[in-house]
Amino acid sequence: MSEGTFSDQLDWRSLSDTAREREYSPSSCVGGDLQPFLTEYSEGSATSRSWCRHQGFELQTLSYGALDSQSVDVVTPGGAPAPLVVFIHGGYWQELSKLDSFGPAQGLLSRGVAYAAVDYTLAPSATLEEIIAECRQALAMIREAADDLGIDAQRIVVAGSSAGAHLTAMVSLDPTISWRPAAMVLLSGIYELEPLVGTPMNNALDLDLETAHRSSPARLRITSPPSALVAWGADETDQFKRQSRLFAQSLQSAGAKTIEHEVAGRNHFDILTDLGREASELGAAVHRLIEST
Repeated sequence: MSEGTFSDQLDWRSLSDTAREREYSPSSCVGGDLQPFLTEYSEGSATSRSWCRHQGFELQTLSYGALDSQSVDVVTPGGAPAPLVVFIHGGYWQELSKLDSFGPAQGLLSRGVAYAAVDYTLAPSATLEEIIAECRQALAMIREAADDLGIDAQRIVVAGSSAGAHLTAMVSLDPTISWRPAAMVLLSGIYELEPLVGTPMNNALDLDLETAHRSSPARLRITSPPSALVAWGADETDQFKRQSRLFAQSLQSAGAKTIEHEVAGRNHFDILTDLGREASELGAAVHRLIEST
């Protein structure tokens, strides 16, 4: 898909300022109250960490930089080198952390899959381009440590939700490096950032048009893309649905084996809770993707 076409097909310029703000505010589909979802993230993460300890799985914290935020928590099942899911959290690049991101670990470890949660410096303490660079450094560190961690470096799957799906795409499709993960899982992501410029969501990011374009996965020259699962909730705004559908088409056009999945009964926030649940439609699709690597 050529540059500009993605943005044009989103048709976001036809929206009023009020409508654009609503479309790019995922909370508009859940009544504006995010606290129940944030609580579920935090409690689910704590429960999963506790389960890991009780099962005797060793949780390690690895640093990829000097700041406290520049770290990754990793847990592996032990035994033969295991496939790994690396998760990059969302929060519009401004909220959440790895402490809220460990919920999927229990389900994945139960199936012999290692799990890592990436932390990064949040805006406005870091620019978006600095955040992307941090995630790139985190992935490089994990790859270098794979043998010592008991991870199969050829079976690394990078996953992210919302802003984390954006970051996943940016680091997994980076045209300046040759490495590609075995697969990507992109949940409710945003891949063209120009619609954010001029909205309150941009206040902490302070993106100008040039930086928004440079930081948009939809504008990358995609080469040798990995397999991808692109999913979104049925209860999301039209613009977020369009972002996912169009990016899935871009990946397919670039030659990626791509699965599109709209998850019934899920919204922008609770879709994440299915990532590690094999009994769910999304969890089963993720498991099949991992098995195919």
